[in-house]
Amino acid sequence: KNSGVPQGTLIRRHRIPKPAPNDDEYYTAEDFNIGCEINLYSKVFKLTNADDFTKNFLRKMGVRVNDIENKPENPYTKYRKAMDESMQPLRPYEKHDTLKQFLDHDRHVLRFFCYWDDTDNMFGDPREMVLHYFLADDTIEIREVIPANSGRDAAPMFLRRGKLPKNIESLRQPGEITDRTVLNVFGPTGHGGRYILDSLKTGAVNTDFYRDSDLTLGAVINVWGRKLLICDADEFTKEYYHTKYGIENFSSVQYKKNQAGNPPRQFPPYNGWGSEEDSLCSCMGLLPKPPKRDFIKFMEKDRRGLDSNVLRFLARMNTTKPIDQERRFIISYYLSDDTISVFEPPVRNSGIIGGKFLERSRIKKPNQQPYSTDMSQYYLSNDLFVGACVNFNSHIFVLIDADEYAFRYMEQNPGYSKANINAILQKLVSAVGSNQDEIRSFFMKNDPNGLGCLGYDQLVSLLRQVDPNISDQEIMTVARHYSQRTQEDAIDSQKLVAIVQEQLRKRNYEGFGKLLEDCMQNDKDKQGLLDGEIVRTIFRAHNVPLPDDLLRAALSMSVATEKGEVAYKNLISQMNWRDCPVPPMQYEPSSDPNWVGTQQGKGSVSMINYQNLLDDCFGKGKSSS
Repeated sequence: KNSGVPQGTLIRRHRIPKPAPNDDEYYTAEDFNIGCEINLYSKVFKLTNADDFTKNFLRKMGVRVNDIENKPENPYTKYRKAMDESMQPLRPYEKHDTLKQFLDHDRHVLRFFCYWDDTDNMFGDPREMVLHYFLADDTIEIREVIPANSGRDAAPMFLRRGKLPKNIESLRQPGEITDRTVLNVFGPTGHGGRYILDSLKTGAVNTDFYRDSDLTLGAVINVWGRKLLICDADEFTKEYYHTKYGIENFSSVQYKKNQAGNPPRQFPPYNGWGSEEDSLCSCMGLLPKPPKRDFIKFMEKDRRGLDSNVLRFLARMNTTKPIDQERRFIISYYLSDDTISVFEPPVRNSGIIGGKFLERSRIKKPNQQPYSTDMSQYYLSNDLFVGACVNFNSHIFVLIDADEYAFRYMEQNPGYSKANINAILQKLVSAVGSNQDEIRSFFMKNDPNGLGCLGYDQLVSLLRQVDPNISDQEIMTVARHYSQRTQEDAIDSQKLVAIVQEQLRKRNYEGFGKLLEDCMQNDKDKQGLLDGEIVRTIFRAHNVPLPDDLLRAALSMSVATEKGEVAYKNLISQMNWRDCPVPPMQYEPSSDPNWVGTQQGKGSVSMINYQNLLDDCFGKGKSSS
């Protein structure tokens, strides 16, 4: 500065030859090193220092880099520097240029999530805030997060945008806080006026404002007397602090207490008027409403044709009275509304009048407080199974048998654990443990002919030894699943056709043509085969007067494929008592309305295929050995 020496680019970029007598050569990188003198067009330059890249480059080339040399001082430059430092400028040279900061950080806002605990004051609550720090001009605004139904007005701003001082001071007069202090003004007002600024800043007001370096996670800031805890920040803010200040840990501050949730609603106890559901609905609102029934369940589980959706069990009374011990009862469970009815079949010369023993209704389980705030528990379908002991209004019943529909319904629905064959087998396998050889030897001892079959009574004694707590329902489920039909038990096909024709002849049913047309219409592939359930549905739609068990037997007789498809043409042809008559035969249905049960474990199941039972429990390889 003010040296009078030309500066800037003295020699443009090009290859420079060495001085004579080596003017046929050019300077290369090997000619440069600290402390060397080079002659460039008769100008001698001495190299005193180099940057790090140059030093590393020379070392890689094998050049030993010399030590740094000091530059000689210029007496005149030293004199001018001392003169400049001693001079006091009449006007300040401090620049207040905020344009660069505005252009670099416009629309860059740091967002912090804050917490203000105002519970020490009357009617104070913990309140959540969002603090915005604008990097363009270092100003701060605070907005309050108002939850729904808090009772507070939704004010748009908690603290308007501006610089936030760290310490609370008294209110300043207008014009007291300025960027520069003006000492005096003279001359005309406006253009042409003159003023002198205070370069020493003797009357300047020093106010410390919050900067971005003061806002960190876990810090407490003073917002005009309110202590705000900075708990968290957004991703842009975290990236900004990581880039500028090198902060790595951004663990958020937990300020919310673990709330236990909404407390359960307290209802008054049952007062005895109406049902418990009706009384509970009256407590739900100001206007009493009747309880809503499960209409979907009612439509799905209501009686449809011969599908009654009623589980019937045979029961005896658990009592010490000899007369009551011989009484038998039919317990009917209605799946549509979970109601139960008890009927006692009349017995001649018993001295007891039979008939309806218990009206159809929902029955509460015993040992419950009568007038409680909790809903009473009622008997459900899972509570009824063969071997169960139930208490119906202080009358104790033991279920000893069930009809075929109840057995089949519970076995087809996995929700009934006592009739789930997979759950029962797992229970038996866990009970047997390492005693598999003893189980096999027991089966072999009771099967001297090696037929792979076992009697029902022998199976019961074995299962009782394996698991003393096994129920009668589980034993009967295993026996039914692995039952072995013998030739004596199997119904001859000719006898079955004769029985079916006799039933249709008595009812004078002759709609075989329409029955065949409907089956052919449902046969999309025109192969003469239909699924057994589809054929059964068609027969029920045409009101074919056959009991359910007889119809199932006829369908199983006509099964033609492994998928259970029925040859419907052959089936309808055999049923046609007009065109294909056979000698008549009488039939007694097994599930008539007067069903009163059978002896437990006898009649339907006589022999059990224990070989298949061992295969499913322990595997084929082990059981065959």
